Order: sequence, then structure tokens, then C-alpha cells
Amino acid sequence: MKLLFKQRFFSWLDSYDIFDESGAVVYTVEGKLSWGHCLHILDAGGQHVATLKERVLTFLPKFELYLGDEDQYIGCIEKEFTFFKPKFNIDFNGWHVDGDFWEWDYQIKTGCGSLIATVTKELFNWTDTYSIDVENPEDALYALMLVLAIDAEKCSRNN
Repeated sequence: MKLLFKQRFFSWLDSYDIFDESGAVVYTVEGKLSWGHCLHILDAGGQHVATLKERVLTFLPKFELYLGDEDQYIGCIEKEFTFFKPKFNIDFNGWHVDGDFWEWDYQIKTGCGSLIATVTKELFNWTDTYSIDVENPEDALYALMLVLAIDAEKCSRNN
């Protein structure tokens, strides 16, 4: 399953549209006014399916992942201290991220090295645009949540 993650051009808060291969909107991401990033993920029907919240007052950026309207905690992603190659500690399903120096292209893998998703930044676009190739469609929402956390961390660092 391939998803196209595209930031909206005119938006005061983080907001994104996620499309499938046919161009249909699969998810919409709406940023909420809060201390730190708070992103609500809605399905194509407008139903809230997940939330990503940045924990503030931490030494390194940390994002908590919540599922459903009840905000059931499912894990977190935290940037690790490194000098060159970015690294993230993921407390979710034993997954980890292997990435490049610029954080544009990376892979999400299981603890034993099986591929979950490949993420590629699409160049020459007005806004942040990523292509997410997910091996198993059931993992699409979770992979999207990790991509959003990595993008939000990068945005915070660059501001």
C-alpha cells in the first residue's frame, strides 16, 4: 500500500492530507493549538482515529501515540542523542527506524529486521511531501504516526 503524505500549503497549524495511490484522501491530520505538537488523525469519513502528542519539558523530543477517540496509549517515539545520523527510540511493537543523514529517506523495521514501511521525501514540492510504501495495509496508520512524529521533530528543530 502506498500513501502520499502532503502538508497543506496555507495552514497556521500542522495539517496534512494523506492520499492513496488513486488520489483519494485516506486520512486527514489536523494540528491542534497546544504546548508542543498535538496532531489528530481523522479517517476518510472524518472520524478521529489517532492522536500524536509531543511531551514538553523533556531533554530530547518525545511523542506519545494514542489510538481512537478514547486516546488509548500505544507507545512513544523519542529522538536519541547522536552527532550525525539521526536515531529514534521507538517504544511500539519493537519497531525501529533506519534513516539517512538528512532524514528524508528511511525505513521502519521490526525488531528482527523485517520491513514495515519505506519513507521517501518527494523533492521539488512547495510543502513537505513524503511517499510511504507500507508492506502490510494494517500497519499504515501506525507507520503514518511515526512519520508524523519524525516530521514534527524536524520542524521543531528547524524553527
